[in-house]
Amino acid sequence: QVQLVESGGGLVQAGGSLRLSCAASGRTFSDYFMGWFRQAPGKEREFVAAITWSGVSTYYADSVKGRFTISRDNAKNTVYLQMNMLKPEDTAAYYCAADQYYSGRSDREYDYWGQGTQVTVSS
Repeated sequence: QVQLVESGGGLVQAGGSLRLSCAASGRTFSDYFMGWFRQAPGKEREFVAAITWSGVSTYYADSVKGRFTISRDNAKNTVYLQMNMLKPEDTAAYYCAADQYYSGRSDREYDYWGQGTQVTVSS
């Protein structure tokens, strides 16, 4: 089992940047495929980005491609989400998720979740 704790959220103006971190503990971090999801009020949780166990491959939602970058540091047991050129529509609670198997874009495939960190982008 793995425990996940997100940090780095906050209030930022449109066009600004934030870097989210998700620290993992409990099991070998490199055993887990990692993803970031977000959920805005009144909307369903949606896929943002994912990264494979070694970090060789990454995947992005079309809405964030070219603006967000997912990365991981297995030595630090941490996955990151660098968010640039933020837009008001990026406002949401952001969650990291983990699974030992390839989980892709479906939140139903991930077994472990953090508590979330709020990102608010003002116009």
